[in-house]
Amino acid sequence: MSEADFARSLLIAEDAHALVFNKPAGLAVQGGSGVTKSLEDLLAVFAKSNGKRPRLVHRLDRDTSGVIIAARTKPAAAFFSEAFAKREAHKTYLAIVCGGAPEPDRGEIALALKKSSRKGLDIMEIARDGEAGAQSALTRYRTLAATPAAALLELSPETGRMHQLRAHLAAIGKPIAGDGKYGGLFSLAGVEVPGLMLHAAALDLPHPEGGRRRYEAPPPAAFTQALRSLGLETALG
Repeated sequence: MSEADFARSLLIAEDAHALVFNKPAGLAVQGGSGVTKSLEDLLAVFAKSNGKRPRLVHRLDRDTSGVIIAARTKPAAAFFSEAFAKREAHKTYLAIVCGGAPEPDRGEIALALKKSSRKGLDIMEIARDGEAGAQSALTRYRTLAATPAAALLELSPETGRMHQLRAHLAAIGKPIAGDGKYGGLFSLAGVEVPGLMLHAAALDLPHPEGGRRRYEAPPPAAFTQALRSLGLETALG
């Protein structure tokens, strides 16, 4: 498959203002150390005749799959960026976590985060309110299905801190499966976990033409296979 065909295969919606993709796990959003191809690079496929490319207006971790949006024009980029900055963009994630359902099985995690480093890797740690570098962070969650070994959670972050969902779930003792950086296991009840089990399932946000748009992306095959193997698949219907 050519790079252009690959880029177009990820597209789930487009209009004059936006391109919406279902990013696969493992594809970096931006270039950097060790990155040979990124989603940002692929946006060249959608460049205008004057060479101007669409621009990404938010981020997903490399190993997180799911919905991500790029703006086609500079005014659209400003519009969408403002929506994210004002927390008018509502994101919904699915995560398979270790150790069964959290207690209570729905609620919110309000723990400030700060950037830190461990073995040369950037991570987010729980911080005290008012501590230097501390950023407020809020995640709402609800349990969709659970066994003693694992649970499927729906997550709605109210803030957009780096690694927020990963750090918050680790902090309550329910790290995301396959998240080696935050203590997630790679085997649950004898089921092998191939990678980070975190998927950006939906994005609901204002649109330049008025009203709101909701974009959804189904989980990748590795995620749904893990659900089946763990006995959690009924939650997705």
